[in-house]
Amino acid sequence: MNDDGRILQVCELAFEYVPGRPVLRGVNLEVGTGRLLCLLGPNGSGKTTVLRCMLGLLRPAAGRVLLAGRDVADYSDRQLARVMAYVPQFPASAFAFTVRQIVMMGRYAHMGPLGLARAIDRGVVQQAMIMTETADLAGRTLEALSGGEAQRVMIARALAQQPKVLLLDEPTSHLDIKHQLGIYRMLVRLAHEWPMAVVCVSHDVNLAGRFADELVLLRDGEVVAAGRPGEVIRPDVLRRTYSVEVRLVDSGTEVPMVLAE
Repeated sequence: MNDDGRILQVCELAFEYVPGRPVLRGVNLEVGTGRLLCLLGPNGSGKTTVLRCMLGLLRPAAGRVLLAGRDVADYSDRQLARVMAYVPQFPASAFAFTVRQIVMMGRYAHMGPLGLARAIDRGVVQQAMIMTETADLAGRTLEALSGGEAQRVMIARALAQQPKVLLLDEPTSHLDIKHQLGIYRMLVRLAHEWPMAVVCVSHDVNLAGRFADELVLLRDGEVVAAGRPGEVIRPDVLRRTYSVEVRLVDSGTEVPMVLAE
């Protein structure tokens, strides 16, 4: 980690799926331990592509992703899994496994060659389930859970990796308001109390503005604005990002509520 606490840095990142048609153009962002950063922007703005580059799943056309000061491409899969965890938009298909077994899967990078769980592995799994309020679901299968419960299980599995960085792709996109609030409150606790760096792709400006420490707004593969929610959530910035007129309403906090017009 850098001396200033920045554990994840994206430096002049460029990427293209088809040669000559860039998806990302010179993206820069950074997040430190103890911070929740939300990536916002319209569909096709490059949010998920940035996340996949952070994970080392995509090789940039230019620029670098640095994890604890080291290029993410230089990590082995096992090394990377000990530092960074990922929660996809849709829970993985694991219907035949119990919740405890699914969360234990997050320990694979820490286990020995035989893959046998030790006392420390069971302890970490239990702690992850307590943190995500899934301990009482331990014996149930994924198909028996609600969408909110299943998402919490996937986050528990990621936490079992004991990562320093947690990446999530739209973790609340199919949840009701109660579960959306629950997930965001948990992400704040993970960032501030465990602590770790949390990066979350989101479509909800109001939820992200309420809970995130920092926002990065993307449009057409470029960063439109980055900073604290109170600095970024402004009519001119949102207009450039989403091409819609907005109205800001006093929410009783330093971050106003956004209404599209």
